[in-house]
Amino acid sequence: MVSRSLTLTALAGLPLVQPGDDLGALLAAALRRMQIAPRDDDVIIIAQKVVSKAEGRIVNLKEVVPSARAVALAKEVNKDARLVEVILSESDEVVRHRRDVLIVAHRLGFVMANAGVDQSNVGSEDGEHVLLLPRDPDASAAALKTQLDREFGVNLGILINASFGRAWRNGVVGVALGAAGIPALWDLAGRPELVWPQDARNRGGGGRRDSLGGIVADGPSRRGTAGGAFARAFLRCACGPGFHARAGQRAGSVSMNVRAHPGHVLSLCGGIGGAKLALGLYRVLDPKELTVVVNTGDDFEHLGLKISPDLDTVLY
Repeated sequence: MVSRSLTLTALAGLPLVQPGDDLGALLAAALRRMQIAPRDDDVIIIAQKVVSKAEGRIVNLKEVVPSARAVALAKEVNKDARLVEVILSESDEVVRHRRDVLIVAHRLGFVMANAGVDQSNVGSEDGEHVLLLPRDPDASAAALKTQLDREFGVNLGILINASFGRAWRNGVVGVALGAAGIPALWDLAGRPELVWPQDARNRGGGGRRDSLGGIVADGPSRRGTAGGAFARAFLRCACGPGFHARAGQRAGSVSMNVRAHPGHVLSLCGGIGGAKLALGLYRVLDPKELTVVVNTGDDFEHLGLKISPDLDTVLY
């Protein structure tokens, strides 16, 4: 019988991470200091900011020369033109903008504010340095997995987690930017959902790595994304066989078989995953052949306004 217990342990006492630091060695030392002996199927969840710092993903704004496009856009969004230039360099397209808001499609595929470019807790006294997302989060996770698996002789899962704001929602949600040793999705197609008389069947996949990442996405006040005590979490979960990805599988990649045929493709979407699915289909299909149906079951009214959170997430 598989246990359903879950243990989450903060790796305390780690130093503030600096560019060039051996993050795997720091994590291994913390585990030993706390007398934690990793086992197969344990998962280490690491804040994105810590990985970015170790990889030296820091840009000095004093060295940035903004383009004409960045200067024009900066006036519209009320931001430093140099910062906007950095954001544009990390983005494939600007999705939406207005004063104080700049939503882009990051080159990694995430739709997010400011391309994840962060000015907080970067370690810059003059405020002229910004931090970018890791260049390849899946590769970063894979490298840490290889190092820690070898160090402890086990088969670990690694998640690189970030906090995202979402349209029409207060606070943040946890999003796994990168993963290794753990599949990105559960394939739940055809399995029963809640037992109702109609015996409804699940029609899609669940986001395993985002669900686990969300456990530690509790905001900087508790998690310490600057590289402090709670920037990395050690998670032990008895999740049954098949928990880890197959050897050589990139956890960030998902194989999809889309049958090409005349007529429309109908996509049922809701929330973050639905928005990413719709964006992916939009990029590979003729827009005339795509119809997106969005969940409105979570709509609500606020101050007399009708709010459609999933619809806004998919659109923006």
